[in-house]
Amino acid sequence: MNEAIENMLTRRSVRKYRDQHVPREVIDRIVEAGLYAASGKNMQTPIIIAITNKELRDRLSEANRLVGGWDEGFDPFYGAPDLLLVLADKSSPNHVYDGACTMQNLMNAAHAEGLGSCWINRAREEFEQPEWKEWLAGLGIEGDYEGIGHCIIGYPDGPEPKAPGRKPNRYYFVE
Repeated sequence: MNEAIENMLTRRSVRKYRDQHVPREVIDRIVEAGLYAASGKNMQTPIIIAITNKELRDRLSEANRLVGGWDEGFDPFYGAPDLLLVLADKSSPNHVYDGACTMQNLMNAAHAEGLGSCWINRAREEFEQPEWKEWLAGLGIEGDYEGIGHCIIGYPDGPEPKAPGRKPNRYYFVE
């Protein structure tokens, strides 16, 4: 089977990670794959912010936990030490779709690198908050961006999850 297709068929969401950062050169390769994702009219609206700083990662995790309404102490990033935050410029009518393509490329690239990943939602709600808009401005990121997702990445702590069976009646072929 083609290696790229095999990668897509075997990638699963990982929800338990070792406390070991991913090397910068590996993150750079994963991010490059994300930047090559398809985008409507090739507008390339998504941006990716790689976060390896534990304090910042923990602040984002806490913000995400609050939006999700989970009990104190729950980590919605499942212990992943690093994350790739995807935001997209709202000026494009395709920004959410473009961001979704970026997220998928990131997760497939992480899997190709032997890492676990998982798409964590609620970035939209987080980045509507003034604190996080100010944080973006402090990074020099201007414009009206929507949070698409957090792609957590890291070394899985445990066996790779196996794919469940596929639901029937999801494929139709018309000649």
